[in-house]
Amino acid sequence: MNFLELLRVALEALRANKTRGFLTMLGIIIGVAAVILLVAIGSGLKTYVAKQLEGLGWNQVIVMPGKLGLGEGSQGPPGAGMAASKLTLAHVRLLERRAETAKRVAGYTENNATIKFGQDSHTTQVAGVGWEHPQMRNQPVKEGTFFTRSEQERAKRVAVLGKTVAQDLFGGQSPVGKRITIADSPYTVLGVLEEKGAIASIDIDDQVFIPVTTALRQFDMENIVGIFVESKNPDDISKTVNEVEAVLLEELDKDEFSVLEAKDLLSTVTAILGALTAALGGIAAISLLVGGIGIMNIMLVSVAERTREIGLRKAVGATPGVIMLQFLIESVVLSVGGGVMGILLGGTGSLVLSRFMPSSVTLWSVTIAFFVSTMIGIVFGVGPATKAARLNPIDALRYE
Repeated sequence: MNFLELLRVALEALRANKTRGFLTMLGIIIGVAAVILLVAIGSGLKTYVAKQLEGLGWNQVIVMPGKLGLGEGSQGPPGAGMAASKLTLAHVRLLERRAETAKRVAGYTENNATIKFGQDSHTTQVAGVGWEHPQMRNQPVKEGTFFTRSEQERAKRVAVLGKTVAQDLFGGQSPVGKRITIADSPYTVLGVLEEKGAIASIDIDDQVFIPVTTALRQFDMENIVGIFVESKNPDDISKTVNEVEAVLLEELDKDEFSVLEAKDLLSTVTAILGALTAALGGIAAISLLVGGIGIMNIMLVSVAERTREIGLRKAVGATPGVIMLQFLIESVVLSVGGGVMGILLGGTGSLVLSRFMPSSVTLWSVTIAFFVSTMIGIVFGVGPATKAARLNPIDALRYE
């Protein structure tokens, strides 16, 4: 029998037990879908973080609380452990006075809050930033103005909206000069920032910006999330890093803060997320192993059920190799079919999930998932196929 004939016989055998075949494939389907989905989430987060950090510009120095990195004592990615932060606005003012290579220095904090205008409300991130935020973060004002240094120092309740927030609350009318409430406190809208769009399905324009001093008072906080320092000379960024470290060490211990260049932070965070993605993919891959064991069990049951058929085929001339290949094809068809359905399920799940968080399916994850599902069919199908091939035709024909 040629390969096509063997494939036809295998498909007919599987078609005779559709429900059992589908339940057997379910382990592979879930495993492949889980691997693709978790890798997609990890890849989406890496893309999002990379775009965010690239938007800072490579002449930026970032001060984060705790010891950030991949080594011993690391506290994880930016924003982790806000409660442990020892950074304050006093450190921002110290750097403004003492860091000679710094062009601009700004503190930063963030909180989620409900924004209201009339009967409309919108829950989003409220960022406490410095008055030079549009220049430092390359996000100019499209309409109105940004708050001034004086308004920041006096902790005025003024706000600048991202385009998405402005559109949701005000529709087509201008929000400049209007009164809104942030966490039930009144604020005056000064302007709207230029649109930056979405990154990995995260809407960058869905934010509200208020003075960092106001944010600390509004949300009853003492510490800030981080400090952004812009170097006067992009080619002299290492000198700025050393200077910032030296100034802060006068007030803080060396394990209470980290000073990183934007590009260093990018490589650190992407390495962390890459390791996390690999770990999640590995955990999900365990279900593929379970699916493979399920295929082997069902194929052993199939061999037992079709013992007389195997004996008859051997009696009319089928060789052990042909019998083995037939059962191996059935096993591979189950695993490949499950792999294809798992890929479709994982891709669809990633597409749906991308509406709520960063998620992007990668070609390598699909390729690996398909290859692994195929290999599972071969590896776990060899045992049952070998057992079928070794059956004695006389004993098989007598089997009840």
